[in-house]
Amino acid sequence: MGQKAIGILTSGGDCPGLNAAIRGVGKATRGTYGNQIIGFRDGFRGLVENRIIRLDNAALSGILTLGGTILGTSRDKPHKMPVGSQTMDMVDVAVDNYHKHHLDTLVIMGGNGTQKNAYRLMERGLSIITLPKTIDNDVWGTDVTFGFDTAMSIAAEAIDRLHTTAESHHRIIVVEIMGHRVGWLALGAGIAGGADVILIPEIPYDIDSVADAVLSRSRAGKRFSIIAMAEGALSTKERAALGDDEEEERDELGAETASVRLARQLQEITGLEARVTALGHLQRGGTPSPYDRLLATRLGTTCAELIEEGESGVMVAIRRHKCKAVSLKKVAGRLKNVKPDHPWVQSARLVGTSFGD
Repeated sequence: MGQKAIGILTSGGDCPGLNAAIRGVGKATRGTYGNQIIGFRDGFRGLVENRIIRLDNAALSGILTLGGTILGTSRDKPHKMPVGSQTMDMVDVAVDNYHKHHLDTLVIMGGNGTQKNAYRLMERGLSIITLPKTIDNDVWGTDVTFGFDTAMSIAAEAIDRLHTTAESHHRIIVVEIMGHRVGWLALGAGIAGGADVILIPEIPYDIDSVADAVLSRSRAGKRFSIIAMAEGALSTKERAALGDDEEEERDELGAETASVRLARQLQEITGLEARVTALGHLQRGGTPSPYDRLLATRLGTTCAELIEEGESGVMVAIRRHKCKAVSLKKVAGRLKNVKPDHPWVQSARLVGTSFGD
């Protein structure tokens, strides 16, 4: 088979493991199969603006352990791209640039939103293969996304460290963990860090139940509590008040973040001092864990194999420890939520963790 031309971009939020995946795709497709590969800078914006980087051996060397992405990333969408003071549909431009470089395949790495945008390009006739990356672990069709393990480890370590200060000052500490619509990160880190209460978007909480869990610990002589809270967790009352436009109506809940609101309410009900620690972008940064490096490398090299086989229109997933090609049409627009009866939830409940329900 003749030499192929491959493009690659990273879109959405950054996360550990992206460079390992770029390296996996690049080294396999160049070294093993003799193809050429270019990267587009800053996500779909780079594709639209035709800003490229040649991914030669020098560019791919020494990046396995680096966090972030050497290509840069953005949340810009081809069909809704800010151009000056306007928002424009730039899909035609993206398609034209794909053809200008005579690409055989465009590899797109991203989370849930990116999978949808990749599918839109696929519908325009482009050969697309995606890789599932996000610290949220919410991409449908894969057991896990790369970036999740590192972020979970960072959040769990933060909870470990907060235990000592919470115990010393006899405080409630609410640890705000990323996750607007899904709770995998807060759930995993909360279990691993021994949080006393875990609050996630999939299980609306009752403030009185959370307060009871804290007071029960206090009556048992444990004068502190750690609450691992996904940023998108809501009380049952707040959840019932939300309509179809959830994002807009979340903003109308007030200037307080959900974690600050929870801490204030708990302090009022229990009389115990409450503090909030929002981990924010710390969860996205730093060196990827060995697991994420391994996962990203496996997904990247499998992607190179699929390209060589002429496959397209798929996401490379990990399922039961094996790399599988999953139809992008099935993936796009679907979230992988935490089921209320998921084994992680059941294990947490069995060790006495409250979910506030």
